[in-house]
Amino acid sequence: MEMRDAVLKRLDEMGIAYEIDSHEPVYTIEAMESLGLDKKGDVVKNLFLRDAKGKRHFLVLLQKDKTADLKAIRAILGCSALSFASEERLEKYMKLTKGAVSPLGVINDTEHAVEVVVDRDLTNKARLGVHPNDNTATIWLSWDSLKKIIESNGNGIRVINLK
Repeated sequence: MEMRDAVLKRLDEMGIAYEIDSHEPVYTIEAMESLGLDKKGDVVKNLFLRDAKGKRHFLVLLQKDKTADLKAIRAILGCSALSFASEERLEKYMKLTKGAVSPLGVINDTEHAVEVVVDRDLTNKARLGVHPNDNTATIWLSWDSLKKIIESNGNGIRVINLK
């Protein structure tokens, strides 16, 4: 709840409009669908990745029904091979735990080390669902608001086309 409170405080300070739904802990998109959350807006799938050398870290945001082709993303980003980052790296860079990965985790990235990569299909959405850094709630906000939060934290955003 502490993580959620920090997120809500930040959103309020920035004057960001949002709605929040509390729910049982969810660890997958399927669990969110079983609660009917996907009926309320576009649920965002979040992938925390690292390059082969562990020097670059990426948070990839895509629509819940898309699959991420890591080789294609690698080619677009011009980096070495991508793989899923460990839970230790997730904790180190975004202070998050598995199942609570969220673009709002950048609030905890004081070094601005995480590069945010967004599928273009999300950038026109008025109602995106993301966790408030814990998986017992979903926050609904617009892409423009989410972008404002990420940019205000100093993290880079790259919009790409994912098939």
